[in-house]
Amino acid sequence: MEAIKGTDVNVPDAVFAWLLDGRGGVKPLSDNDVIDSQHPCWLHLNYTHPESAQWLATTPLLPNNVRDALAGESTRPRVSRVGEGILITLRCINGSTDERPDQLVAMRLYMDERLIVSTRQRKVLALDDVVSDLQEGTGPADCGSWLVDVCDALTDHASEFIEQLHDKIIDLEDNLLDQQIPPRGFLALLRKQLIVMRRYMAPQRDVYARLASERLPWMTDDHRRRMQDIADRLGRGLDEIDACIARTGIMADEIAQVMQESLARRTYTMSLMAMVFLPSTFLTGLFGVNLGGIPGGGWQFGFSLFCILLVVLIGGVTLWLHRSKWL
Repeated sequence: MEAIKGTDVNVPDAVFAWLLDGRGGVKPLSDNDVIDSQHPCWLHLNYTHPESAQWLATTPLLPNNVRDALAGESTRPRVSRVGEGILITLRCINGSTDERPDQLVAMRLYMDERLIVSTRQRKVLALDDVVSDLQEGTGPADCGSWLVDVCDALTDHASEFIEQLHDKIIDLEDNLLDQQIPPRGFLALLRKQLIVMRRYMAPQRDVYARLASERLPWMTDDHRRRMQDIADRLGRGLDEIDACIARTGIMADEIAQVMQESLARRTYTMSLMAMVFLPSTFLTGLFGVNLGGIPGGGWQFGFSLFCILLVVLIGGVTLWLHRSKWL
């Protein structure tokens, strides 16, 4: 392939434009730089910025379908080979497990042996690991290593997120053993997070497996082996997600049972209270009719005797319920 001039890819409002030095480091791209397979360029764009969008729409360095895809709305992970280059859409995790489950950030990239063009709208936190390594001089030296490191960083973040969800499920199970019900909507949010992760990470695992099998000229056998390891690691994460989804279903049934038992206990308690006070209510109502005057109304100890009678009656009913093992 012919070398590319720095002026052809120097976009003013790019997130960054770097030239890989072939030794694990980078330097800012200048107009005088020459981009080739020994010193590839990484151009990272926010496709909503006007000059970046203009460059994506007009650059002759990218095929037409690639330009459209890099600035498009496709978010499902996929991979397409374009000659000696490859077009990839990936999803990555940003933030914590307290966020909405659909907060997965899409990153699209096209790369060949000379040029890496990645686009996004929201910041991709997983790229910070790769950027930090490059700035310290311990990053990838070529395009194949760059792709493996990026996929590895994305998988690390996904695995950490899955582990956090798994820890939440364990805490929830422990609380259920103590009859503690989670806040309303907590389990539904957790389950939705798992389902959304499953929806996007399954095709992403297939993307990694496809990259491991593609015979791209700028990927070595070691790159393909590492990519297969990443695919296998994400596959184990998917198995963990499936297990967690099943456990949330069991917990939903357990929560429903605990709430039903709690309601039954309350209903039973109210029924017993009604049974205890029913005789006393009958007597007070009978004495309050006043058709022929209140019995004992003219006796100074009448009210006291009536109260004692009510206490004895309530005690007798309570004792009977206890001996009948209703209490």
